[in-house]
Amino acid sequence: MKAFYAEEQKRHDPRAFLSSGAAQPNPEKPERVERLLAGALSAGCAIERPRDHGLGPVAAVHTPEYLDFLEHIYTRWQRIEGASAEVIPNIHPIARNGSYPASAVGQAGYHMADTACPISGETWQSALWSAWSAVDAAEAVISGAPAAYALCRPPGHHAFADVAGGFCFINNSAVAAQVLRNQASRVAILDVDLHHGNGTQGIFYARPDVLTISLHADPVRFYPFFWGHADERGEGAGLGYNFNLPLPRKSADAAFLEALAVAFQRIRAFSPDALVVALGLDAFEGDPFGGLSVTTPGFSRIGEAIAKLGLPTVIVQEGGYLCDELGDNLTAFLTGFGGKAR
Repeated sequence: MKAFYAEEQKRHDPRAFLSSGAAQPNPEKPERVERLLAGALSAGCAIERPRDHGLGPVAAVHTPEYLDFLEHIYTRWQRIEGASAEVIPNIHPIARNGSYPASAVGQAGYHMADTACPISGETWQSALWSAWSAVDAAEAVISGAPAAYALCRPPGHHAFADVAGGFCFINNSAVAAQVLRNQASRVAILDVDLHHGNGTQGIFYARPDVLTISLHADPVRFYPFFWGHADERGEGAGLGYNFNLPLPRKSADAAFLEALAVAFQRIRAFSPDALVVALGLDAFEGDPFGGLSVTTPGFSRIGEAIAKLGLPTVIVQEGGYLCDELGDNLTAFLTGFGGKAR
């Protein structure tokens, strides 16, 4: 299987985030890349550097206002006397309609959902190369590859069309899906991350051409809290094209695979031409976030089950944080999917 990754993706190195109001070391560290690369290589992947695709594929799912913010906010932030070293919002609007602030502080609150997505001088380029890895993986599948893996870091599924959040800036899975839509009439996105893919849901919520499905820890007491509930089915033309499967905390392999079977029923009913898998490895029983209890062999079974759908598939890396088994979990998923044979 081809895999895509650029070294620039390591340069984003956030220092901290707030957890229950207290500053903690940010878990979305560049070291994740080394573990994931090792896991991809162990699965037999051939690592390729993506091309610079410019802003076109990213602008297809994100607003120009937001992309301009991401590109320039760090420089603007440094002009503020006494500002933090990284862009971190301290105010958020209750509603996001009508007026748009001119202030860098106001725009940070407008475009950043939480304090877990600090922006440094390297964030913009790292996020672009992450998205371009997803673009190249999608183009490989369009060109006939049965599957391709995008080692996307920083991740993307919490990023809305005009909002960053949860370590995410550009929604790589949405970018990949939109690239596939250039050739495919219908595309499904299956998100198996520990956390609900709220940004992906938001981007496609009113669209009938992209089916979004997310398996995740029940958000009633877990991030992202305000999205990911079972009654969120889409709106307008997209009503019925969003499907959430929240799982009880600490759900293990059997429960996850049972929910996956339900997801497959919906995917088959949609009859997509291609699939994007938003691959979060943080559902692992030993992940620092500790929400679900999938085992390493469980990831192999998940990969094998998804491969049986028989769809051209782009696998986009989302979460999965530093633990000894991180690389092994990726290897398990990719080999279960058929990594060495494809």
